[in-house]
Amino acid sequence: MDWDSFARWGAKISDWGAGYHRGLRDLPVRASTRPGSVAAGLPQVPPETPESMESVFADFERIVMPGMTHWQHPRFFAYFPANATPPSMLAEFLATTVAAQCMLWQTSPAATEMETVMMDWLRQSVGLPEGFKGVIQDSASSATLAAVLVMRERALDWAGNQKGLTGQPRLRVYASNEVHTSVDRAIWIAGIGAENLVRIPTQGPLRAMDPAALDAAIRADRAAGYRPAGVVACTGGTGTGACDDISAVVAVARAHGLYTHVDAAWAGSAMICTEFRNLWSGVEGADSIVFNPHKWLGVQFDCAAHFLRDPAPLVRTLAIRPEYLRTHGADGIINYSEWSVPLGRRFRALKIWFVLRHYGLEGLRQRIRNHVLWSQALAAQIGADPRFEIVTEPVLSLFTFRLKGADDAAQQAFVNRINDDGRIYLTQTRVADGVVIRFQAGQFDATEADVMMTYEVISDLAGAA
Repeated sequence: MDWDSFARWGAKISDWGAGYHRGLRDLPVRASTRPGSVAAGLPQVPPETPESMESVFADFERIVMPGMTHWQHPRFFAYFPANATPPSMLAEFLATTVAAQCMLWQTSPAATEMETVMMDWLRQSVGLPEGFKGVIQDSASSATLAAVLVMRERALDWAGNQKGLTGQPRLRVYASNEVHTSVDRAIWIAGIGAENLVRIPTQGPLRAMDPAALDAAIRADRAAGYRPAGVVACTGGTGTGACDDISAVVAVARAHGLYTHVDAAWAGSAMICTEFRNLWSGVEGADSIVFNPHKWLGVQFDCAAHFLRDPAPLVRTLAIRPEYLRTHGADGIINYSEWSVPLGRRFRALKIWFVLRHYGLEGLRQRIRNHVLWSQALAAQIGADPRFEIVTEPVLSLFTFRLKGADDAAQQAFVNRINDDGRIYLTQTRVADGVVIRFQAGQFDATEADVMMTYEVISDLAGAA
């Protein structure tokens, strides 16, 4: 493809993309294809000769698009949308066009220095104190893995990377059942082992980790010969929006010399609104924090903001400096590849810059406030209907409900009917070992009418049950 063709196809795809987004409300939210149907539409051997872009693009529309779930649909109420705003997409187009590998300062000085400034913009935006430093990770999962690796190295006096875990004390990490499964995976990958992730019971309407139980578990493990390493707390657990008492958790962790990581993957973005910061009160005492601008702030996936009270332990854990990665003659530079597990890094800071400048913090705040307000109104409407009951009250824009008197199989069947209907997309979770239906509002372009349509849909389908 020559560059004239590139320009022509770039314009065509841009026009296609605008039309796609304008027409999203007319599409079913979730893909309705059967397993294997997309693969069956693809040739089983690669082409030997060139094909035209017209043919490739026609097949994209014919084969690919019918099998796509529409994450940017305004009635995507399952999981947490990986939002992609227009300025973020344009920034990603530019970053893809320049196609820089931003692993070191010298390989892209602008990318490194913009990342430093953008992370400080985000720090200020969510009210973290000066002194916290940030790095962009690909996802909250990677940030949590990095935090667990730091916990491991600190607890082993920095010997784990050199000596391995054989013959070392058994480490223990503490979290509630409400944390994301990325914590489990981080424990596996770090070599600590699933049996050493200690689950602390929760309490209260926010399903917060019990700090007294945390303290007792740490003491009991020390007495049994284990070596406690760290605590993972959450603000906005994925299942029900659980929020730990960060102040209390940090106090217990500090008393025992443990590292504290706070996973605020979706809810952290809401902290640009000062009225929601009570949900992570005391977060300034944590050692590290992560939230995803690629969720509620509309920054194209992937983009996770990982903040550190002191980055030195992370760099000590992850940095490796062969001669070919050294930058000579430039003192005081940051190489962010030393702050993350992958060496390769994309120019992610550019899309944060575009989004924050285009919308401003107040424009982003208003969207989040609307989502919270509309979710609360929807929960009230569902709770007033005798066919339903609210199981967990809204935490920001997330709540759960269920059909009254229905067993788990009937709840799941109801979720399936909702999603097969196509007007909205929800998912299920478990509360007290029972299946419930989970709702969250967070899609960037959702309106009040989109959110309130949820009641219309569930009311129609419950009546037909």
